[in-house]
Parts: sequence; C-alpha cells; structure tokens
Amino acid sequence: MPSKACSVALAGVGAYAASQAFVGPVASPQVGQQQQVRSLRQGGQAAAQDSSSSSTSAVGVLALGATGAFAAAAQVSQRGQRRAQVARQATAVAEKVFTKMPASVKPGVVTGQALVDLLNYAKENEFAIPGVNIVGTNSINACLEAAKIAGGPVMVTFSKGGGQFIAGKAADNTNDAACIAGTVAGALHVRAVAKLYGVPVILHTDHCQKAWLPWIDALLEASEDYFAKNGEPLFSSHMLDLSEEPLEENIAICKKYLTRMAKINLLLEMELGVTGGEEDGVDNSNVDSSRLYTQPEEVWQTYQELASVPNGNFTVAAAFGNVHGVYAPGNVTLKPEILHSTQKFIKEKLGCKSDKPVSFVFHGGSGSSQADIQYAIKAGVIKMNLDTDTQWAFWDGVNQYTKKNEPYLQTQMGNPEGPTKPNKKYYDPRVSLRSGEQSMAARLVQAMKDLNCIDRL
Repeated sequence: MPSKACSVALAGVGAYAASQAFVGPVASPQVGQQQQVRSLRQGGQAAAQDSSSSSTSAVGVLALGATGAFAAAAQVSQRGQRRAQVARQATAVAEKVFTKMPASVKPGVVTGQALVDLLNYAKENEFAIPGVNIVGTNSINACLEAAKIAGGPVMVTFSKGGGQFIAGKAADNTNDAACIAGTVAGALHVRAVAKLYGVPVILHTDHCQKAWLPWIDALLEASEDYFAKNGEPLFSSHMLDLSEEPLEENIAICKKYLTRMAKINLLLEMELGVTGGEEDGVDNSNVDSSRLYTQPEEVWQTYQELASVPNGNFTVAAAFGNVHGVYAPGNVTLKPEILHSTQKFIKEKLGCKSDKPVSFVFHGGSGSSQADIQYAIKAGVIKMNLDTDTQWAFWDGVNQYTKKNEPYLQTQMGNPEGPTKPNKKYYDPRVSLRSGEQSMAARLVQAMKDLNCIDRL
C-alpha cells in the first residue's frame, strides 16, 4: 500500500461502511402495572374459591384469563429487557473508541479506508500485525484472545486448504466447492464474534497461485454480494502469489484483480520473488536461492503499475530470504537490508518525502530472529505471517493436557480416584481444545511482543 506522502500515492478509499443498527432498549414494566397484575391474580383466586354458580365461575375464569394475559405481557417485557441489555452491550462494544488508533478503526472486522489507516498507522509507529493461518474456530479464538490480551490488532488468515478443512474433509470439493464454502463460513464466523473481543481484526486470505484463482474469484463474488448489502466487502484483503510466473505476467494479473477489488474497497497483497520451504501444498524447498531475494527494480516496476489503479490499495511481499516451515539456524540467510535499499530506491524514483513509500509484508516469519524481525519492521513491514510456530503451540497445549491427565483419559469410567469414577469432564473435547487455544494464544502474544504490536489500541 503506497504511502500517502508520495506523489504517485493512491487516493484514499471513499466512505464505505454502513452503520449497524441495534434494537433499542425496551421500557421496563411500570410499578402500577405490576400492582395491577398482583391485584388481578388475587381477585381471580378469590373468585375461583368463593363462587358456586356458573356465572360467578365465568367471572373467575375471565379474571384468571386477564391475569394470565398480564403475566404473559410481563414475561414478554422481561425478554425485551434482556434483549435490550444485550443490544446495549453490543452497542457499547461497537462504539468503543481506541485512544491510540486512527478514529476510523473500530472493534471488529476492519476494511476499506479504516484498513488503510490501520496499516499506515502501523508503518508510522514501526510495528507489524501478525497474520495467522487458521484451520477452524479454535485457532480463530486463539487469534482473537491473543489480540485482546496484547492490546493490538490481528489478521486472521484463511488458506485454501484451511477453508476446505473448515467445511469438512468429507465435503464435496468439486471445483473447490468446499474450499470456497469453508472460507466464506469462516469469514462470517469471524464477523459474528470479532467485536466481542474489542480489537480490530483483518480478514485475509493466504497464498493463491495461478491455478487457484477460481477460489479467489468465488471469494470476490462473495465480497461483492456482501458489499451490495452492507456497504463493505466480506473480507478485508486477498493475497495473490504469482511469483512462479514471469514478472510481467505476475504484475498484469495482479493489476487486473486490483482493478476489480478496488471497486469494493478490498486491499491486494501480492508476492515478488519466492518464499522457500513448504506450506499448504506449495513446495519451494529446492528453489534456486537467487529467487529468494527480490530486486528493487522489480518492486518499482510493480509499484508503478499497481499505483495507477484508481482507488487501489496494495501491499508487497518482497522476498528477502524468507522460508516457510521449520529450519535450522544458518540454513537460511534473511537479508532485510534488501527492504531498506528498496525503499530508498523507490523514494528517489518518486521524489517523495516518505522514507517508506511501500508497505511490505514478511512471509515465512516462523523461526525468525527478533533482530531480523525488528530490522524488517523499520523498513516498512506492517504484517508478518505465522503458521508453523502457532500450529506447534496449539498441538503442544493439547499434548501437555493429555500427559497431565493421562490416567483419566484411558476409559470412560475408572481412574485413580476409584473404579467407578466417571472421566467425562476430562475427555470432553472442549477441555483439551481449550488447552490448545490457550497455548496458541500465549505463543501469539509473544509474537506480538516481537512485532512491537503490544498496547497499540
């Protein structure tokens, strides 16, 4: 996403968000109404006891009917009060104002101009937002919990395979149907719960190579439909990874998609160079090492083309030795100085005041040293991808739980406390999965510290 200070910078995204209406508070019953209900109850009971004639009984029945009507009305009013209380709480969250963030940034999913403002704020204040790959509601919960604890924004990222897993591996995936449905379902889930955590959330999709573009096409259709109904896209941003293609083709396809995305205020993340290692079925383990390092001229060529798209906003994943997965120290050489030299090169080309005209993202962040992370952030990195480390953290939480409670997890009944003692509360999946969530959240809080993304709201 180009800096606002640059002469070729993109125009800000126009006003876009439709306000969300909440049910207004329902008035509580007046004291007089309550007394009237009690009086009618007493009158009805007396009539039923004292009457012997059919006419008197009828009066009693009518009195009891009135009493029931008032009682029902009171119950409805109580339900209304509860609904109003929930509405007031939701409204309070929605109207929450961050003291440090730009005024456009609110709790919940952030899109359009608010997203642009958020990323510019991150670049100006030298912190990066963790972009975390998720595979279901448990890992989504961990992301939101970590952001709430750390007091910073978070990016929830759906991969194509992660979307399929959300839909279910047994679901029909003809023409990527499950990948598409699962990703959309996951996005709707985040939108339903994100405000409850009181933090800004970016809804993003991860690596999409050329063969997977139909997946993105379907997600764009979902966002276009959501935009027509709500004034904002379903997602915040999408990533296209066409780094396997010739540079000119990579740029041309990205420009085509950005032109479409700009119409509904979606941000594009594009990749230059190659991220090594393997992730989500894409294996670059044996790639030529020279392709792990993007040249400033390539970024400049990309910048010129994408910056010409009206209302377009974009970030660049420039390779500087990044590798997915776990690797031993010394096997990969990160060179974040490439990002610094690229910013200087483009600043000179643009003749602008900003030292960081390009918004970079850091792929393959798991296992990186804090020194490299910090130096990359100073070069304009506003987001770092995390997957390998968070996957391990989730598993480790579940694993530690099972080790600790092993004697209670062997049979449904029978444990060290007695042969007839039930074990249900130990093997309830929610207990072990919660341990995974807590472990993953703790790892993410540590990552947010490394990214300077603490107490930023």
